[in-house]
Amino acid sequence: MTALSDKVLVGRVQRIKCQSSFNTLVLRHQSQLRYSLRQMTGWNESLADDLAQETFIKAYLSIATYRGTAKFSSWLYRIAYNLMTSHFRLKKNKEVSGLENREISTRSADSASHSIDLHRDLARAMSVLPIKQRMALHLSLHRDLTQNEISIIMELPLGTVKTVINRGKLALRESLDSWNIEER
Repeated sequence: MTALSDKVLVGRVQRIKCQSSFNTLVLRHQSQLRYSLRQMTGWNESLADDLAQETFIKAYLSIATYRGTAKFSSWLYRIAYNLMTSHFRLKKNKEVSGLENREISTRSADSASHSIDLHRDLARAMSVLPIKQRMALHLSLHRDLTQNEISIIMELPLGTVKTVINRGKLALRESLDSWNIEER
């Protein structure tokens, strides 16, 4: 038996409030959404999980507004992005602002831990970027979305998305300057 497409599942939820179809959508998308939110919240797993849960609740309650002009996953990311930015704006989250004061660790001489150190330093560098840059870079680099898809999710003009991504990459490059391979 072939898996039903997101479009078919959404149609069932919209027409007859089919909870089984919505559960399938949740199971299909929750892992990637939770991972993305964890990266966006500085690896605060409980906050990311709470935001993911809120995203799916809000998606279920407002699924009648989904028109199918973008992928269902893009629509979910838009909801998650709105919830996350609202959370940071309203709460002035101390965890994220506290990350700004952390230094990027220096390279370890141990070659076995080299890859782990780079991944950790990249995650820290991403966590101190402004939310728009962090989200745009994550969607581009980790989710491999096009700039047009990112524009839809973040409700930003395409030119702005390009600028945000370029500035984010520049900021990452500066933060990770100690990892410059040419200097080795």
